[in-house]
Amino acid sequence: MAEKKKIVWITGASSGIGKALATEFVKNGIYVVGTARRIDLLEKVKHDLSSYPGIFEPYKLDVTDNTSVDNFFRKISQDSFVECLINNAGVTSFKQASENSFEEIREIIEVNLLGSIYATQKVLPQMIENKSGAIINILSAVTQKVFTESSAYSASKNGLHAYAKVLREELRDKNVRVINISPGATVTEIWSNKVISKHSDKMMKTEDIAKVVYQVYSGNSNLVVEEIVLRPVTGDL
Repeated sequence: MAEKKKIVWITGASSGIGKALATEFVKNGIYVVGTARRIDLLEKVKHDLSSYPGIFEPYKLDVTDNTSVDNFFRKISQDSFVECLINNAGVTSFKQASENSFEEIREIIEVNLLGSIYATQKVLPQMIENKSGAIINILSAVTQKVFTESSAYSASKNGLHAYAKVLREELRDKNVRVINISPGATVTEIWSNKVISKHSDKMMKTEDIAKVVYQVYSGNSNLVVEEIVLRPVTGDL
């Protein structure tokens, strides 16, 4: 039986940090499966990365739909081993808690927290069986500091942070690394054009975030960096 190819699965790979992660990994010869709800943007990423040594394979996927996540994973795991899952998909709304609609709160929790848990649950059995793998969660500086107008977002990211810390302890003897990356303000479409126009010179670049994540992923010793906080030199906005 042919050995399964090793792949990196990146959620929310169509834009922002996810796209930068896909670019960095493919540049370094990695086989990347990128998922997102917007297949047209994923196809563009594939085109843009076609000259690099790695491979980018796009799949349309809504991580909030557990059945779809299950079907997707069954398909890719037939001939592949997800050696690294990067939970990156995320949404937010910059509103006071009293102004958030229930629909907005539900979407934020389902994408940022439940979607990441669904994906994690799919890759765990293979990783545990192989005693190998990494789960990297792209969190946020809200896990380190209180920011107003981010109550639902903070709940989702802090929830994933707590889940990942418990998971890490449960996997200590399985040789599966659980790594949390908490970036501060980064230039992505999650911010309004007004904010980016005013503060972009103080915000981090997605490419720089991706380089740090790749460096952490590619370490081949028994050392693991478990928690990383990334902030602009000038501090939070």
